[in-house]
Amino acid sequence: MLIHGDDASGNCLKIKYTADYLGISYEWRAVDIMKGEAKTAAFLCINPMGQVPAVTLDDGRHLAQSNAIIRYLARGSALMPEDAYLQAKVDELMFWEQYSHEPYIGTCRFQMRYQGKTREERDAWRVDRGERALDFMDSQLHGKDWFIANSLSIADIALLAYTRVADEGGFDIAARKNVRNWIRRCEQELAISPRH
Repeated sequence: MLIHGDDASGNCLKIKYTADYLGISYEWRAVDIMKGEAKTAAFLCINPMGQVPAVTLDDGRHLAQSNAIIRYLARGSALMPEDAYLQAKVDELMFWEQYSHEPYIGTCRFQMRYQGKTREERDAWRVDRGERALDFMDSQLHGKDWFIANSLSIADIALLAYTRVADEGGFDIAARKNVRNWIRRCEQELAISPRH
């Protein structure tokens, strides 16, 4: 499998974390989004949406969108519950992540890391929604180690990617004990080196 991505992108790292955890072999193909490499004719043949990540499967087929990719990779594994209702709960959180988490936390990080904006220059409405997303996560983790069925799932991986680097977008995780402890557990389980 080829993973086409930017290794600083949380959406791309979801694929790496999932593949590494499951022992799926892959080759990483760097795509520099700041140089427009996701918009070239060659890349648009892989993903007409012009976004990373995308994967080229062993049989030559392509797949895009981070959560669709990790769901495909995790089928039949411990990262996806067998129960249909719990699978839907995983999907529920992954849809929420792309609609109510990543557009705020990930975009604020993009503004600071890629565009060089200060904390004060971030979009205030994105900051507010990002703070609410982190508060929601902290409340959902109260009294439990994982989001779904008390075991690591792709819902955790989907939410981890940008949450663990939320400070790069100006967000403070320190005050959110449940989220902080969950990040540590995820890093241990996924064998990701702690950032701090």
